[in-house]
Amino acid sequence: MIPSDRLDQILSRFEYLEARLNAGPEASEIADLTREYSDVKPIAEQVRAHRLLERQIDEARAMLADAEMAELAQAELPELEAALAAGQAQLQLALLPKDAADARPAILEIRPGTGGDEASLFAADLETMYRRYAEGRGWRVEMIERQETDLGGIKELTARIEGENVFARLKFESGVHRVQRVPSTESGGRIHTSAATVAVLPEAEEVDIDIPATDIRIDTMRASGAGGQHVNTTDSAVRITHLPTGIVVTSSEKSQHRNREIAMNVLRARLYEAQRAAVDAERSADRKAQVGSGDRSERIRTYNFPQGRMTDHRINLTLYKLDAVMQGDLDDVIDALTADLQAQLMAEMGT
Repeated sequence: MIPSDRLDQILSRFEYLEARLNAGPEASEIADLTREYSDVKPIAEQVRAHRLLERQIDEARAMLADAEMAELAQAELPELEAALAAGQAQLQLALLPKDAADARPAILEIRPGTGGDEASLFAADLETMYRRYAEGRGWRVEMIERQETDLGGIKELTARIEGENVFARLKFESGVHRVQRVPSTESGGRIHTSAATVAVLPEAEEVDIDIPATDIRIDTMRASGAGGQHVNTTDSAVRITHLPTGIVVTSSEKSQHRNREIAMNVLRARLYEAQRAAVDAERSADRKAQVGSGDRSERIRTYNFPQGRMTDHRINLTLYKLDAVMQGDLDDVIDALTADLQAQLMAEMGT
């Protein structure tokens, strides 16, 4: 049961925001007020619907004492009580703590792990999987850095993904992805195990992370493609080194100015995620679950091609539709991971 005073606070805050916006706030306040209003409005509407159902149930129960109305009340009560229970469950989810980064664009990084050429080829398969998932949701993918092997695998990939709730959906993908299959380079038909590492970082804004000019070194170099072939003739690629942490970011677009902007965005994202990870570790030192933590050293998933299955080890979920998963059909696993995280948050809140 959600405390009534908590629901009162939500309605009071919503009415205050509505009144402030209608009164014509200062220009400097409009963006923040509008953002909070948009966040609170759907919850306030759920609270009002919840309160209406409670009143209707009270009225129906009162009608039970009226001989003429009792039959009608008995017919209505089960339906009203079922609607109240369903609405309360949805309201509890809406009141869970929000990750402030959920609505942000994301920086996706993919790198091969153990397994040599096969790991690089699997990294390329993961790129395809995420591209198709993004296409299916109408997201925009902007390539920042992509280095190929001679066999068409991925040495390193960094991309920016923009759209609705990108980080909320992709944040569970951070970690080690393991593949079990017969490599195309294997003549004996033996199954190999390889791995690739995925990191998904929320994009940071300048107000989140201040990077003094004295903390970075910027080098320019010639952009190159697979096999070392130069893709242009000017030294436009940019490499930025963050001196305090040693983080190195590169971008190889044709415009040097654009490369600086892109590389700084990626650097801010990495520093922002490091801050978030430190805060999360502080808050959840005793928590065993790693869902959504962004721990890129953790083995989170196995893709077994001979058996056509994908297993997510964090929630012990196995799906026997590997072909569809590799084509970007990720909603089942992401929805399950989201539900598991929500259950953990509810348990922590005692709801």
